[in-house]
Amino acid sequence: MPEPGYIGALDQGTTSTRFLILDRDGQIVASAQQEHAQIYPEPGWVEHDAREILERARAVIDQAFSRSGLNVRQIAAIGMTNQRETTVVWNRHTGAPIMNAIVWQDTRTADAVARYAALEGQDRLRARTGLPLSTYFSALKLQWMLDHVEGARAGAERGDLLFGNMDAFLLWHLTGGPGTGVHATDVTNASRTQLMRLDTLEWDPELLALFGIPSGMLPAIRSSSEVYGELTTTALAGVPIAGILGDQQAALVGQTCFHPGAAKNTYGTGCFLLMNTGEARVSRHGLLTTVAYRFGKQPACYALEGSIAITGALVQWMRDNLGLVERSDQIEALAGSVTDNGGVYFVPAFSGLYAPYWKESARGLIVGLTRFTTKAHLARAVLEATAFQTRDVLEAMEQDAGCALPRLRTDGGMVGNDLLMQFQADILQREVLRPAMRETTALGAAYAAGLATGFYRSLEDMTANWRIDKIWTPAMSAADRDRLCRNWKKAVERSFDWLDDEPRSNG
Repeated sequence: MPEPGYIGALDQGTTSTRFLILDRDGQIVASAQQEHAQIYPEPGWVEHDAREILERARAVIDQAFSRSGLNVRQIAAIGMTNQRETTVVWNRHTGAPIMNAIVWQDTRTADAVARYAALEGQDRLRARTGLPLSTYFSALKLQWMLDHVEGARAGAERGDLLFGNMDAFLLWHLTGGPGTGVHATDVTNASRTQLMRLDTLEWDPELLALFGIPSGMLPAIRSSSEVYGELTTTALAGVPIAGILGDQQAALVGQTCFHPGAAKNTYGTGCFLLMNTGEARVSRHGLLTTVAYRFGKQPACYALEGSIAITGALVQWMRDNLGLVERSDQIEALAGSVTDNGGVYFVPAFSGLYAPYWKESARGLIVGLTRFTTKAHLARAVLEATAFQTRDVLEAMEQDAGCALPRLRTDGGMVGNDLLMQFQADILQREVLRPAMRETTALGAAYAAGLATGFYRSLEDMTANWRIDKIWTPAMSAADRDRLCRNWKKAVERSFDWLDDEPRSNG
């Protein structure tokens, strides 16, 4: 029997879930995608219905497989990648979540962050976890669920409840659910919980005690590339699930950034700039230290990460909340109808500011408005905010790494926006590259699964697939660049500490 010639990738993102079937060259053979609801119960709260996401995952697997015209024996394995930090708690006997998933952008735990930070500072856990205290990560979300859902803490202590980020929830259900489901996560997702030690890659009992988390809820921590189990309830029943990576680490792998110093920036709901640091794990300039990947029994590889909460989501917000455009893809033409931003700057601190500032109390603002301002200037300010935030993170990353990045690899939904990419090259004063294969997050998950099953035999097999689609080179004068960046910094500083110290309701 010939060897399987195809591999699958389940990409569970913040706004949608997709499944891709790819050939050995990393080219898409078939795909399917479905969106899921964004739930906003209160200002600053963001939730997803985990059951809906599970239904979407099963549906897109079946749809893409049907469209491919392949048979099951031709699929070597599937990899999974997922929105990180989004927290789910479910009943091990029924599989039902105890409430909606709390999404990574959610800020309901801001008071808890302040309470823990008041003791020893916001960076008290950085040495162990690589992460500052923040609403971003899973631990405080999980604590909130246990404290606010009736009976949850008692159920967790009895062993009735399981916890995971979206990868663990999907893996458990897709491998059989109650009785047979595999309760595991990979090191990249575990590194985003603020409960795992970076040096040992194990759950930290002292951190579990600090946050009041029963250890029996936690998934087993596994590598990013190994066979976890087999699909059971889809058209691909019997196909192994053999790779798991958090979405930004998956994009790093998909961009084949396998050597220290290689970096990529993903332009999606938020922006996430990651640099491979090999076995080094330290940040002194407001970045996160995270696990980049661990392939099988090889040593873990680490990365510096600059996380930006709102980039593509700002375009969606302008479309849905303000009606600035009817479709997201219209933003480029509108922004391009003016030659500059007209002095307008938009700081999208809707969930506070992430790297490199880590200001939970910052909030979004628009500055520089005059009677001259039009919606085209606002549209341009929306796109430019993404590039400015990326520059802030890149500056911090270069300080941490002690070297300059000569060029930046990009991916994600916004890289099709030529105006944004040119402005990014201008404001960074370096080349910006777009790969021929833009679905790098799904591709990274497929690569991890392919390594585990022998579909790919080496990192060189995957590196050979990477090709450039387009390069943007800087064309802006130094004076214009300095003026724009100086005004951007002023706008960011004005967003700091917008929220006062009055207690916020937790519902």
